[in-house]
Amino acid sequence: MFIGTYEHTIDEKSRLTLPRRFRDALGAGVVLTRGLDRNVAVYPRETWKVSVEDRISALDPLSREARDLRTFFFSGAAEADLDTQGRVLVPAVLTRHAGLEREVVVAGNYDHLQLWSPEAWERHLHAVEGSAEHAAERLAAHGS
Repeated sequence: MFIGTYEHTIDEKSRLTLPRRFRDALGAGVVLTRGLDRNVAVYPRETWKVSVEDRISALDPLSREARDLRTFFFSGAAEADLDTQGRVLVPAVLTRHAGLEREVVVAGNYDHLQLWSPEAWERHLHAVEGSAEHAAERLAAHGS
């Protein structure tokens, strides 16, 4: 499980050192892709297959929304391995998508990590803090 928030930096070669506590879980490699909230999602390879690939590939290819979702996730996705220092290359298409520069917030999100620019993270966190209580109440009312 990925929990916590960490501040890291991307080096001049576009490599990000991931938090040490997550490296064992990511040792078999990762898939990086566009996050739905203008971040970069980092999935362990096996989690990617079950959480994203299997679910999206099962959608009806005749549906415009399904095709759009496939394009969004798969066209920006990249497989990567961590090097011996726990670094992963973040492709330029993904750094642009999330507005990442040197400083990066690495946030745990249960089954994957999210990479945020510090400014976007603060805006997102502020918005989430304002709506989390209401979302919890609505989900509880639906039995979810």
